[in-house]
Amino acid sequence: MIFPVCVIGAGLAGSEAAYQLAKRGIAVALVEMRPKKMTPAHQTGLAAELVCSNSLRSDDPHNAVGLLKREMELLGSLVIRAAREARVPAGSALAVDRDRFSGAITRGLKELPLISWFENETVDLQSDENGVVVQMDSGQKIRARRALIASGPLTSDSLGQWIKKTTGEAFLYFYDSIAPIVEAESIDLGIAFKASRYQSATRTEGDYINCPMTRAEYENFVEAIARAELAEVHDFDRAKFFEGCLPIEEMVRRGPQTLAFGPMKPVGLVNPHRSTGKPHAVVQLRQDNLHASLYNMVGFQTRMKWPEQGRIFRMIPGLAEAEFVRFGSMHRNTYLCSPVLLNGSFELKQFPGVHLAGQITGCEGYVESAAVGLFCGCLLASLSREEEAQSPPPPTTALGALVHHILKADPDNFQPMNVNFGLFAPLEGKIKKKEKKELFVSRALTDMQAWADHFKKVFACNRETSLLPLF
Repeated sequence: MIFPVCVIGAGLAGSEAAYQLAKRGIAVALVEMRPKKMTPAHQTGLAAELVCSNSLRSDDPHNAVGLLKREMELLGSLVIRAAREARVPAGSALAVDRDRFSGAITRGLKELPLISWFENETVDLQSDENGVVVQMDSGQKIRARRALIASGPLTSDSLGQWIKKTTGEAFLYFYDSIAPIVEAESIDLGIAFKASRYQSATRTEGDYINCPMTRAEYENFVEAIARAELAEVHDFDRAKFFEGCLPIEEMVRRGPQTLAFGPMKPVGLVNPHRSTGKPHAVVQLRQDNLHASLYNMVGFQTRMKWPEQGRIFRMIPGLAEAEFVRFGSMHRNTYLCSPVLLNGSFELKQFPGVHLAGQITGCEGYVESAAVGLFCGCLLASLSREEEAQSPPPPTTALGALVHHILKADPDNFQPMNVNFGLFAPLEGKIKKKEKKELFVSRALTDMQAWADHFKKVFACNRETSLLPLF
């Protein structure tokens, strides 16, 4: 059998791409090496497992990532649908129960009859007269017209070597960290308190657990972090961190008050246990599962050794007896210089028929990765029907702006990027600052709706295989 498309990787991007293809009547071979072969960060064989935070960040449509979620919903996103079903309290953020989220996506994919699931590691890709031959470590081969590599930032060594050999380019990369998770029952709520920033007086409890610190407690904490023993960075002589996900020890290195103005900022919070009210700094913990039995330490990615983490984090008021179900860890993420290596169809210029999607292309964030997978699924669906490649939404939209950045950014300064309004096409005319976001949002939703309506007209969906509404 020759599949129209073989998707390599069942992470956020690969899962979304495979779903979009199958919903449009395109048969898909979905190859995922887990659980047969695990990565340093994954713990299960479920699709779209979240290995870092359980938050998909802001759900406010006046925030760029919140707007991107609304656009994805217009296009029938499986990832956003599953996230809403698995939602846990997190204020204005969209946070999820990890297992429920990944479980819903896994079931959704495995129930679609046009998706054939293969649990094997991809070790090589070759071309033949029919398209692409995907070689797996078991010796099995999958033949497909096209292949989509959505292996994510934790691409296996074998597949990574194939990409490096094919492109002739060394990987760009950065190091990413995972925040610790604490058992809720081990948090002392006689010291810590529940609240959300700037919550209204009518709410008795907020969505976060807050561990307040005095100035002296904060300074002792920062000094301990500065002296902590760190895990080594292997295979490279200098750690290169993504600015949006810095380890706490790197922030401390940049200045003793960096944490107090970053993830530990106390603004909008009042300590009900002390008459002095506002603390000097606060460690926030966010609900990590549906039953509220686990909480993760917000913004506390770290590469401190595990015994050091246990010692130092128990210095935090309210966490003296904390039971950690997972300490923080660090892993190397990989991404490509897409403006040089990919064409407008996210296709490798050096290997026609092989496309890339997700974080490996140089987007950063769960939602952004899934969004690029969604677009690539739409794009490959049109190519599989031998139609012209589906053009991206205009750069006035969040998705279009993100795609434009990946493909058109300055290659000399290319780095992973979260979606933000700075990527959008500028507004016309002179606009007051307070009106800009509203105009960005209204323009984006109008233009995305027009793009989605056009796409529906030119591409007939196969409704017989639909288990969930596509639009």
